[in-house]
Amino acid sequence: MAGSGLQRLDSLATPAPSGTEYNGAMPLESSLASSMLLAMPGMDDPQFARTAVLLCQHDGEGAMGIILNRRTDVLLGELLEQLGIKGASRDILARSVLWGGPVQGDRGFVLHDDPRPWSSTLRFGPFGLTSSREILHALARGEGPERFLVLIGHAGWGGEQLEGELTQNAWLTVPASETLVFDTESEVLWAEAAVQIGVDMARMADYSGHA
Repeated sequence: MAGSGLQRLDSLATPAPSGTEYNGAMPLESSLASSMLLAMPGMDDPQFARTAVLLCQHDGEGAMGIILNRRTDVLLGELLEQLGIKGASRDILARSVLWGGPVQGDRGFVLHDDPRPWSSTLRFGPFGLTSSREILHALARGEGPERFLVLIGHAGWGGEQLEGELTQNAWLTVPASETLVFDTESEVLWAEAAVQIGVDMARMADYSGHA
């Protein structure tokens, strides 16, 4: 679950996969990238129980996503201090860093909806996932994205693995709007996202519904 320390979060300086489109192995209309996965109440993996996962990439080779509703005990101010980035406002310093998933727990990401050409950015739908320090410096100067989340780690699936889990009704898929992603408190995101498609997760507690 949530990490207890900063680990090696200076890996924000290491480029992540870049580009403005999804990998070509899967037709774009078949990709679930920019959708949200909600773990069904019967999910027995504690790392993913009651999680809301934004899919960043989905193609024939697998999928990558970030969990949006697990906070760590790390504040953004601690991360900026470790990276030697100064001058951020109190609001920026007090932001929580989220636990994005169990893969590459030493890598940091900034999720945003800023259309500017940030380096080391994966684009999907209206969202961008950036892994360079450039965007952190911009945030500290007050020149970064207005809406953003900072995360460590991500979730990953091998080829056809996610499709198998969807067939087993392990996940509910819902559209991921910018308002849902950036303006919904993480503590209620899982349930609120389901409400968007008329599903009451509290009433589904012991069985899986439709993926």
